[in-house]
Amino acid sequence: MKGYFLKMRGGAKSPPGIRFGEIVWSWVGSAIGIGLCGYLSSNFFEAMDLTLLIGSFGASAVLIYGAPKSPFAQPRNVIGGHMLSGVIGVVCFRGCGETIWLAAALAASMAVAVMLVTKTVHPPGGATALIAVIGGEKIHQLGFLYSLIPVGLGAFILVIVGLLVNNVSRNRRYPEYWF
Repeated sequence: MKGYFLKMRGGAKSPPGIRFGEIVWSWVGSAIGIGLCGYLSSNFFEAMDLTLLIGSFGASAVLIYGAPKSPFAQPRNVIGGHMLSGVIGVVCFRGCGETIWLAAALAASMAVAVMLVTKTVHPPGGATALIAVIGGEKIHQLGFLYSLIPVGLGAFILVIVGLLVNNVSRNRRYPEYWF
């Protein structure tokens, strides 16, 4: 039992600080990626009762622009992880929506499992699945369209901005791999 609790102390050294230039590029990419999704959402999609902004995109921005070398930030993971998780969330809501806590638990856990099996692990995908369950009536009315708009299109936009912004700096490269 003591060994179990001792593991909670940690043991690794803290990561190094981030250079100012990296912080600036991360900020620029995030501002453009989320800003573009927000602009398109408010000027085009909301008139059709759609959106291009969901909370999990904020976490995707951290990975794509703040940690572009991370396996979780690669295009396959971002787009595949989000879209698969979106479908799973809709299925869980439709199957168990009257018991929200169960639908939420199944959506998040099944999204994790499917992303692991398909090698598309993108941690914000767990939130994407959860949003399909707890996102409210507008999200629920989208049904499986949710996995395309906002999820697929928004993730695609964030990746495109990542390609453009992350490769401007001599010190950055994105993606590390496609598949």
